[in-house]
Amino acid sequence: MQIDYQINNVLSARARLGESPVWDSTHKLLYWVDIYNHRVNQFNPTTGQNLFFDVGDVVASIALAGKNRLIIAQRDGLAFFNLETGQVTSIIQLEADMLDNRFNDGKCDTQGRFWFGSMCPGKTQGSLYRYDSNGYLHLMEWGLTISNGLGWSPDEKTFYLTDSAQQKIYAYNFNVITGCISDRRIFVNLTDESFYPDGLTVDSEGNIWSAMWDGWCVICFNPKGREISRIQLPVQRPTSCTFGGEDLRTLYITTASVGLSEEEIQKSFYSGDLFAVQTNTPGLPTYSFSG
Repeated sequence: MQIDYQINNVLSARARLGESPVWDSTHKLLYWVDIYNHRVNQFNPTTGQNLFFDVGDVVASIALAGKNRLIIAQRDGLAFFNLETGQVTSIIQLEADMLDNRFNDGKCDTQGRFWFGSMCPGKTQGSLYRYDSNGYLHLMEWGLTISNGLGWSPDEKTFYLTDSAQQKIYAYNFNVITGCISDRRIFVNLTDESFYPDGLTVDSEGNIWSAMWDGWCVICFNPKGREISRIQLPVQRPTSCTFGGEDLRTLYITTASVGLSEEEIQKSFYSGDLFAVQTNTPGLPTYSFSG
């Protein structure tokens, strides 16, 4: 279905690799990262002001983790980041011996467990982990290339995980009590396309909104995996998206400029900026780490 979305460039960020947008409904702020510039950003949609914090290393994904605190996935581990002091406190290190790997997308489920994955372009040595509030770490999936966009259906019976390099979004059965996943199957197969699924979010009707790297768009799939709408963007590399705003109907979209040639930058001048689109269907709430 063709829908004419109004695209708003809400922040001229020119990020190298903008990612992991997270809506803070309490303070009405959007957090997001610029991975290679080592920045956690705090964007205020009301004032248009964007503050950033340098965390000293790659920061791939984030989640809220209590008052003035985030949990962050860095190059080879997890840490807490204090938004008042700027202090980074390491939680756990892993995959440090896998020099080609780094951590990538992450998100909290409704039980406050933080899910995050690793990536290694060209090799199937990426994994998906779940870090619980009691400090236990669980290996949930392996043999991935680029573990990416993840989310849950509104009824919490289905878990979604993207492997960008494989151009697939997978669906699993999900047990919300135990946090276990099973029965992996292909939800969306984009191997016939020239672009790659990146970060995603799920709305209150169970539709999946996936940013398409090198695709100039965000595609919305219904719960059966069929494309139902497409947001065309003025940038080549959308990276992720999340719902925010008072009614959770504002879709915030992060983008990247990294790896683009001068010619591509001219065609995609606003690469790295932050965009917002009003949608008819609200998103799901953001959940915080409970540890």
